[in-house]
Amino acid sequence: MHDHPHGHFHGHSAHGHAHDGGSRRLRLALLLTAGFMLAELAGGLWSGSLALIADAGHMLTDALALALALWAQIQGRRPADAQRSYGYHRMPVLVAFVNGLALLLVVVWIAVEAVQRLFAPPAIQAPVMLAVAAMGLAVNVGVLLILRGGAHTDLNLRGALLHVAGDLLGSVAALIAALVILATGWTPIDPLLSLLVALLILRSAWRLVRESAHVLLEGTPEGFDAVQFAQQLPQAVSGVVGIHHVHHWMLTPERSLMTLHAVLSEDADDDRVVREIKAWVRTHYRVTHVTVQTERGVCADDHHGHP
Repeated sequence: MHDHPHGHFHGHSAHGHAHDGGSRRLRLALLLTAGFMLAELAGGLWSGSLALIADAGHMLTDALALALALWAQIQGRRPADAQRSYGYHRMPVLVAFVNGLALLLVVVWIAVEAVQRLFAPPAIQAPVMLAVAAMGLAVNVGVLLILRGGAHTDLNLRGALLHVAGDLLGSVAALIAALVILATGWTPIDPLLSLLVALLILRSAWRLVRESAHVLLEGTPEGFDAVQFAQQLPQAVSGVVGIHHVHHWMLTPERSLMTLHAVLSEDADDDRVVREIKAWVRTHYRVTHVTVQTERGVCADDHHGHP
């Protein structure tokens, strides 16, 4: 078996810089979100608007999600120890999964409350609702701009971003509902638009839960074909007769690991072959942590041998 000890697994410095930037964005976003949440809740209770109350409730989950995401970023930079030989890189993925589940609960709450209000519409003070919704929209746009920079590959940051994006949609819905009520007096628009926002949030939340669960379950990176890999590698590295027991899984969406067994010809130099396998995998699959077990004849993990 050839490889580094697990405790020596390190990320690139670029990841550290990205996480530092992500932490700064999360701190500022948390400050803005928590600061406005109380004002929106008060405005919703004063005006009687479900859209505003739902948006304030969503902003509360936003603040908690941002705080949790910030904590996960800090924890994810902790070094490996005796209990966590790969370090704490999975912590942000776990928090993204929790944030996704929280979003699903928010969707259920909004849906139940909206249905109840369709059957028993309350009185709504549209001018107050309009003013608070406009302020909420401005805050959410600002927070969205702060967070969007690193959310493409960071599930943790994407989870926080989805909370804010859902909140922004809620503010837009409340703004539209206020304008409709001011113009026509038709209050059912408030819960109806809340239901629409809930449906939009549902799609993104489910995708976040599915993707983070895939990482937590040590799923393979998207597009990886183990059969094709086992066919290509022996053709690329001389001395390799065959490849089996290939395992490729994600530590995080940006970082994956691989183990494999390589059957070598009798005259092959083990050290050279292992170096070339690692270099080929790093070049073609961007995996920097590869464990290679070299074999001749019977596989050590197969009592009946391996073809």
